[in-house]
Amino acid sequence: MNAVTAISERAIILAPLGRDSQIALMMLNEAGYEGIVTRNLPALCNELEHGAGLLLISSEALLGTDLEPLFGLIEQQPAWSDIPIVLMTHHGGPEQNPASRFSPQLGNVTFLERPFHPVTLISLVSTALRGRRRQYEARDRLIDLSQSELRLQNTLETLEQQVEERTAQLRHNEEVLRQSQKMEAVGQLTGGIAHDFNNMLTGIIGSLELLRRRLARGRTEDLDSLIDLGVTSANRAAGLTHRLLAFSRRQSLDSKPVAMNTLVVSMGELLLRSLNESIKLDMQLGEPLWIAEADPNQLENALLNLVLNARDAMPNGGQLAVKTFNQHMDETFTEAHGNLQPGDYVVLSVTDSGCGMPQSTINRAFDPFFTTKPIGQGTGLGLSMIYGFSKQSGGHVTIQSEVGTGTTVTLYLPRYSGDVAQDSPQDTQQAPYAQDGETVLIVEDDPAVRVLVSAVLSELGYAFVEAGDADSAVPILDSAQRIDLLISDVGLPGMNGRQLAEIGRQYRPDLKVLFITGYAEHAAVRGGFLDPGMQMITKPFTFDLLTAKVREMIKI
Repeated sequence: MNAVTAISERAIILAPLGRDSQIALMMLNEAGYEGIVTRNLPALCNELEHGAGLLLISSEALLGTDLEPLFGLIEQQPAWSDIPIVLMTHHGGPEQNPASRFSPQLGNVTFLERPFHPVTLISLVSTALRGRRRQYEARDRLIDLSQSELRLQNTLETLEQQVEERTAQLRHNEEVLRQSQKMEAVGQLTGGIAHDFNNMLTGIIGSLELLRRRLARGRTEDLDSLIDLGVTSANRAAGLTHRLLAFSRRQSLDSKPVAMNTLVVSMGELLLRSLNESIKLDMQLGEPLWIAEADPNQLENALLNLVLNARDAMPNGGQLAVKTFNQHMDETFTEAHGNLQPGDYVVLSVTDSGCGMPQSTINRAFDPFFTTKPIGQGTGLGLSMIYGFSKQSGGHVTIQSEVGTGTTVTLYLPRYSGDVAQDSPQDTQQAPYAQDGETVLIVEDDPAVRVLVSAVLSELGYAFVEAGDADSAVPILDSAQRIDLLISDVGLPGMNGRQLAEIGRQYRPDLKVLFITGYAEHAAVRGGFLDPGMQMITKPFTFDLLTAKVREMIKI
């Protein structure tokens, strides 16, 4: 028996009277058990802290002494331990053995009446030690379980770390893929823009160069054709920019009540001229039709683009149907689409009997510059513009198509919820030139735009004051300078044009404001941007439009 086993299975003996302790130790040794005799209870407690198989205590050793240290050690045993105690008592009942009252605090107690036979003692000790060994086995199993649990936990940390690392790697790969797709889309976008703008800039720059050469040589005949060429190319570039803004949902929409049937009918002649004789146009206009809320100009552009696409899908002729109808959208439909709210919608659909599209083409149909047409026969911005216009208007657009059967593009626009005002005739006769020293404050950070606006106003006889940013304009507004109209770009550096107008109206409550904008993120819907006495025109604008707006606003 090794030293550890000897300590863990030894009997600690406390029998201070007579020779009881020596006799008990001798009996144990003769039976092959280890034991140690202690003088008093503190000595027993000290030995017990080092380990024991059982305690052999005479009842008189528990009387007249402080038992709390022993009770404390018994109470503090680990869960697996229940130290066996053989309590040697005198023959008789409880009155003869007052120490028996301590058995609840002692726990695992077996009583041995004196005088006892050696066989009786050894039998009790053997039974107690067998129980003690089972406790040690339970302890060892608990230790094994604890170690196994620790190993399992370590394995699960390892696994979690591997999962985290794998997840991080997957996220990284996903981000790399997303970035690659983004760069591919940007490359497609910039490539398409560069191709189309190069063509348009060639027309603009070329016509200006020819104008310069002819004027330098004193040739003034046939200049109109060169001017028309340059203006046409510039207008095409402006249209391309507008379609880009529509796709990005950053165009300035002038949403208002629209009688869609009236709009479609008014475009009927234009649509017919856009088709060839082999295509039959069928107008299926629903009655009565709700009033839609949209920018009528953008809606006209959308309808024209859809009809032209349908025409191109039917090179050998076919049927083209333009339909309008009312439809209520419930949550089942709208939950699948980000900004679409349940409610009433006015629907415009264009259906052709053309070649149709495979699903792979439908998936990319709204991508900017994606087109199935040959180079030079389409910008690929028509459907993307319609997509941006529908989303910015609070609506939706869908495509249904089958190869060889045809295509239907459906545009959903929200129903107008307010009262429809009756159009009243307006006095369009305005003074052609400035009167009585009328003065305009021009705030524009682009010097070229500022010079051109100033030149146009000067030709009309208006006085003007210029500022390159809002900070320079504020002191002018806070001065005695006469100002009949403020013309301001929205996207000024620092304080924007809308904020400048607010400050201007603090100094001049009746100040009239004409905004000019090419990109107005916060002015996408004019209804929430313009207060009374404010109007907006979009860059690039014609000078005829500018002068008409200036005359109209100053006269009011």
